[in-house]
Amino acid sequence: MSADKKSKSLMDVIELEDFLANPPVDFTVDVRGTGYRFVEYDCDRCCVFIDEIQSAKGKVIFQNSPGRAIKVRTMKDYMQVRKNITSKRIYILVSACEGAAKSKKSKDAKALLELRKYIVAIDGSNPVIKWELEKGLDWTISSVAGESYRVDIDLGDIVNSWVGETFRIPVEGEKVTPVWKNTSFTVKYRSDALFDVSHWLGRSKRQFKIQGR
Repeated sequence: MSADKKSKSLMDVIELEDFLANPPVDFTVDVRGTGYRFVEYDCDRCCVFIDEIQSAKGKVIFQNSPGRAIKVRTMKDYMQVRKNITSKRIYILVSACEGAAKSKKSKDAKALLELRKYIVAIDGSNPVIKWELEKGLDWTISSVAGESYRVDIDLGDIVNSWVGETFRIPVEGEKVTPVWKNTSFTVKYRSDALFDVSHWLGRSKRQFKIQGR
């Protein structure tokens, strides 16, 4: 769970401040005059889908990151995104949360308190991961028949599997098993169809999960 510069494993889960203090290979962190941190990386080796962050030590900006949602307008754009995420290392920001008191509106619903932020790095070129990405994207395209759509690519299951059930975060003298949130990134495709009714009605939303096995 630490930022090892030599680490090239299938997956890493690194606390945000550890990542910034000791960035992995392909990353550099520059502290600018106003105090914010500007993170540069090798775009030929990394796909970073992280929005601007307000951390405990100030603003963090990842150079050239499109944020958590990647917008494409043509099949050429789509094919380039597909090629990138299946040939490079993918980085997203996730939240480790603690289940808080039950909501007054529902006995089952729970509010979540964010404990820490982590950066998840996953090797999109790994044969198993690549196959799952391609399978999910192909299924999405075939199911929307040329319409506009959005597809959420969820890494929640593989994060849970990777860190294991024994992973704990110390909170006020206790060790808490986190609930992982914000574990997906999104590809949004906007077609030129004049009557994109399904998209307008929110029916062209898709999601698939990466299992890594």
